[in-house]
Amino acid sequence: MSELILASTSSARRALMDGLRLPYRAEAPGVDEVVAPHLSVTEAVRELASRKARAVHQRHPEAWVLGADQLVEVAGEVLSKPVDRNAAREQLRKLVGHTHAIHTGVCLVGPGGKVLDAVETTRLTFYRVKEEELERYLDLNEWEGCCGSYRVEDAGQALLERLDGDRSNVQGLPMVTVVRLLREAGFRFF
Repeated sequence: MSELILASTSSARRALMDGLRLPYRAEAPGVDEVVAPHLSVTEAVRELASRKARAVHQRHPEAWVLGADQLVEVAGEVLSKPVDRNAAREQLRKLVGHTHAIHTGVCLVGPGGKVLDAVETTRLTFYRVKEEELERYLDLNEWEGCCGSYRVEDAGQALLERLDGDRSNVQGLPMVTVVRLLREAGFRFF
């Protein structure tokens, strides 16, 4: 089987991939993450996942390359990674007491340019929390580098009232979908 490369430097994505016990390595895709404004959120994550996978695949054409990208959507607004604590506070204020969706695009590009891709959506509802609790959560700095300004794998899980879908999707990589794509590509796990 060809080499497997994760087109990501995300520690959360690497931790999820490590759980599969498949040999792989990670490599930064180094791509522009700006997409056309007319794209829907699901089209945007599909495009970005493809862009990341193809960028790394271009450097390693005999490998299978897995790319992923994630965006949060609440009330029709797309939230990406906050630039600072104030932006994180504003994002979390939009999420508390409401249901939002996390969309993750996954793209697997292999030898000969074979492409397998999918988009996974998970819906989450956050508890209504008081401003003081929100500020204490922000003090943990889990918002840094996270779409939606929280980490469900850490203290941010205490914000969750309900989660419908693949929890690993919320963490950055929908593993049920990833395994399906890898199996379609011919990878064996045991």
